[in-house]
Formats: sequence, structure tokens, C-alpha cells
Amino acid sequence: MNQFLTELKNFPKKGDWVLLLLCLITSSFGCVCIASATSADKFGGNFRYIAIQLLSTLLGVLMFAIMSSIDIETMSEHRSWLVAFNCFVLLLLIPFGTDNDTGNRSWLDIPGLPFMIQPAEVCKITFTVILASVMNSHQNRISHFSSVIHMVFHLGLVFGLNMLLSRDAGVSLIYVFIFIGMAFAGGVSLLWFGLAIGAIAAAFPILWQFLGTYQQNRILILFDETIDPLGINERYHYKINLQSLTGGGLTGQGLFNGNRTQGGALFAQHTDYIFSSIGEELGFFGCVLVMILEFAIIARCIYVGIRSQDYIRRLVCFGAASALVFQVMINIGMCIGVMPVIGLTLPLISYGGSSALTIYAMLGLVSGSYARPESLSHERYIQPYRSYRL
Repeated sequence: MNQFLTELKNFPKKGDWVLLLLCLITSSFGCVCIASATSADKFGGNFRYIAIQLLSTLLGVLMFAIMSSIDIETMSEHRSWLVAFNCFVLLLLIPFGTDNDTGNRSWLDIPGLPFMIQPAEVCKITFTVILASVMNSHQNRISHFSSVIHMVFHLGLVFGLNMLLSRDAGVSLIYVFIFIGMAFAGGVSLLWFGLAIGAIAAAFPILWQFLGTYQQNRILILFDETIDPLGINERYHYKINLQSLTGGGLTGQGLFNGNRTQGGALFAQHTDYIFSSIGEELGFFGCVLVMILEFAIIARCIYVGIRSQDYIRRLVCFGAASALVFQVMINIGMCIGVMPVIGLTLPLISYGGSSALTIYAMLGLVSGSYARPESLSHERYIQPYRSYRL
């Protein structure tokens, strides 16, 4: 506790202010876009959305400072408690789960709380630390069968629980992408990646049968133009999104002036499809600005990871970067019609208190790696399998 308080006091001097500033700029831009997207009549006023997002951002900055002050090694030494925590918060979906108008039972509506919580978002942080801890314990033989099985077990546990209890494929796949990014950064043999791709390809026909017809069509419409050619069912959102995204030209129709955004024609225009709203109101240049801000944050995470000489800190940084890459790639891909609709928000741009808080908290771990790039227990340090240089 004394060490934590000392680190928290030193945060203004040692924290990663470049990363925090990038996050605040992105969040500020996101608040402006949310204000415009929720000014449509169907929202009944945008004050509540702006207030919640601003409050979430302020709390996010506090979480950034707190997580930056916690030593990752100390967290990783309590791996079993983190695993128990993940299972506990996900199991809360059984008595308190609700879909929050998303179609997936992935939110906790606990009586007495004035807000809802998305437990899978919280588990992204703890899962990253858990996986880093597991890989750290196996780093001298990271590609050994038992090591990989241990890693896959923890992935399967959190992925399986979330899919079983919430049916939210979007957030569940983030765990997979975090796993892939950290496994690559940690030095797992490329042979395992090849075997995984082969196993997925072999199992795909079986897994396909468990998807509903509507879910299958969401994927098939990316390749088969004969499915819903009029754009009134599965292709409807793609059609409206593309019309909005391309309707702004280079400079857009102006904030609070988008035809479809202000008319309320876009579905989830303040969350999943805010990128289309930005394209309509701020045009091509607005979309490019969003991508620059997002990838600047990702690049900073990677830089801090490469800079760190400590194995577990490096893994956490790459895990955070992987989660952001996946969310940005899927969200923008949904809006331009090259990715299936799985309901993922655009980090720090889309409306969402749980999302903003957890992203700031996860990036706080990256800031902690920046403040303390080397292990505090140097005698326990082991050279990782793969080294990185700038």
C-alpha cells in the first residue's frame, strides 16, 4: 500500500503524459461527435449523453492514474484472485444480466446502481494481466505444449463464459485478439499460429451450424450480393451506413447538420455506427482525423512496450494495443461494409461509460510500464525469448 501511494503521488512526474494527452484529445473529439449524433429528435435531448460521457472521461483519467500507480508484477502475483474475479463478475449476468437494447445479454443492471456495467469490458483488463502472468511463468519455454495449453485454457475460460452467458461475440473476440497479439509479442512459435489457423478452418463448418440464419447472413452478405439485394433486411444497416459515410464528401455537411444523422435514420449512430455519422457531418477529413488519433494511441502503446525491457510489462502493452487495433478495425470495417456487424464501439469516440472507463484503466497499465519500464525485482528478471529494438 505504501508503495502504491508513493507511486500515485509521483504520477504527475512519472506517468505517460503523451498517452494521456492523446486519450484526452480523442475523448474530447468523441464528446463533440456524440453531442451532434444525439441531438437528433429521437434521443430527446443530448445533455444526458454528454454529461455521462464527460463524467466517464473524468473517472477514466482517475482510473488511468490509479492503474498507472499499481505495479503489474504485484497484480500478476495474485493471478488466481484475478481469475476468480473474472468468473464472478461474468456469472453476475445470470441474475442481473440485461441486453440494454443491444440484442446481447451483456450488461449488468444491479438494483440500486444508477448505471449499468458491461462485465466483459472490465475483464479485458484482468485477462490481459492474467495472460501476461501465465506467459511470464513459462517464458523460458513459451512454445512448449504445456505452456500453450495453459495459455489457451485461460482464453477459453473467459471467452467461453462470456459467450455462454451474454452471447456477445464482439467483446468475446477481443479476448482472442489480445491473446494473438500477446502470444506473438511473447515469442510463441509461428508454428502454433499455423496450427491454430488450420484448426479453426477445420472446425468452421461445425461451428457454422450453431449460428442462426440471421447471423449467418450477416457474414454471407459480405460475399454474396444476392442476399437481401434491396437492402431491407440484413443489408439495411450496411446500406444506410455507406450512404451516410459517403454523403459528407471531403468536408462533410457540418456538425448538427447531417441529413441521416439528424433525421435519426442511422441505427446506434452514437455508439456502434458513430464513424458513419462522422463521415456524414465531418466528411473524409473527419474520418481521417479519427483514424490518426486512434492509431496514435496504439502506436504509443507499442512504443512503450518496445521500450520496456521487462517481459511482463511488454506483454501488457502489446495486449492493450491488440485490443484497440481489433476494435478500431472491426468498427470501421462494419461502417464501410467489409466486416460483419458484431457490435463493437469505436474506442474513446463512441458513447459508452463502461467502454471509456475500461480503456483508460487498461491504458493506465501502459502508463505504469512507461513509468517503471524495468522489473522492481531485478534478480527475478529472465531475458525473454524474443527481443525488440527500435
